[in-house]
Amino acid sequence: MRIAVVGGGIGGMALALALVDAGLAQVDVYESAPIIRELGVGINVLPHAVRELTDLGLLDELRDVGVPTAEWILGSARGQRIWAEPRGLAAGYRWPQLSIHRGALLGVLHRAVLDRLGPARVHPGHHLAEFGQDGDGTVRAEFVDRQAGAPVGRIEADLLVGCDGVHSAVRRALYPDEGPPRWNGTTMWRGVTPGEPFLSGRTMVAAGYPGRSLVVYPISERRDERGRVYINWVANVRLTDGRAMPPQDWGHTADVAEVLDLFADFHFDFLDLPALFRGVRAVYKYPMVDRDPLPRWDFGRVTLLGDAAHPMYPTGANGASQAILDARVLARELALQPSIAAAVAAYDAQRRPATAEVVRANREGGPMRPLRLVHERAPDGFERIEDVLSHQELAEIAAAYKRAAGFDVEELNRRPTLSVDPKPTELPPSSVQP
Repeated sequence: MRIAVVGGGIGGMALALALVDAGLAQVDVYESAPIIRELGVGINVLPHAVRELTDLGLLDELRDVGVPTAEWILGSARGQRIWAEPRGLAAGYRWPQLSIHRGALLGVLHRAVLDRLGPARVHPGHHLAEFGQDGDGTVRAEFVDRQAGAPVGRIEADLLVGCDGVHSAVRRALYPDEGPPRWNGTTMWRGVTPGEPFLSGRTMVAAGYPGRSLVVYPISERRDERGRVYINWVANVRLTDGRAMPPQDWGHTADVAEVLDLFADFHFDFLDLPALFRGVRAVYKYPMVDRDPLPRWDFGRVTLLGDAAHPMYPTGANGASQAILDARVLARELALQPSIAAAVAAYDAQRRPATAEVVRANREGGPMRPLRLVHERAPDGFERIEDVLSHQELAEIAAAYKRAAGFDVEELNRRPTLSVDPKPTELPPSSVQP
């Protein structure tokens, strides 16, 4: 079974590893960029996805470059605590939650792909130009080098998976009338700053109110020569002055003075925010976008995965995790179903409705929804959070999001593995049905 993975990001690399783990080794990864670079800022990998990466044998390396998150706190702009709960192992999961630099996560996945598949199976500088399916089910694809503007190859595969992000060329070909991603008016300023550990040293904080919020968490435990760790922060602001949407480009940077001005009224007793902002090496400015859930991902020998399939607001820290789950489910179905068509249909039936629910939940604020409720009910602050939101209300919001996103602790701990065991041998071409 020849599988072409279009996109060498987190979803594409996770899929390549999942396929090899499921006994399907004829896999090639095609990445548009000329080199695979470890770019980005901090992200979270939630326990349901860490479980899958653990089954792929990557936990030790990931722990070495990330932080096992132990606590989640919601607060007001004045630093008043609204909600706190344990996370990861501290919450009873059998697998940790990891706060990690996106580039570090991609690096772990990329090195594992090179080791398990071999460098010849990874093709940077291959941007998908066009593809189509023949009558016999074969997928043909052509790639170009965007820098040189020249063709670099034409391939045939039994399955093509679009893992090429929110601006997916595969999705655009399947849904040519969809248009650009939807911007909700919120701009994100993102950065990583060396700083002193705060609170437990493994705490993730989200604070603020509708239209202006801040998320802060450490993404390293190793201290530098001054005793500092790397702290990731995301400043979210919805501007109503008619400004145009910022470019969707990791290379788009901004002046830190913008963030200082916008968050001058935020005060935390556990963290010096102005120092956090001023100490950043680069501020990346990015719009918060998603897309409406699709009616289907099943296109015979072509399908979608990760942000190409279900881009979502980052309010639930779930984007990378859902892509990893996609990868494991698709690999399992390809290994166990009697045909590629059956496998893609089964994958669509499982993952498309599940991720659509996460997209919708994130539009409502995900686990950060209490920030909106508190601001609506007590815009000038509160003496006791119980007078604004009961513990029961807060607990149900947190639990409902975990259920929607697939990481309810009891359900996850008892769910059977997605690993294929025993792993089947590679299917001969004659046994693969369209």
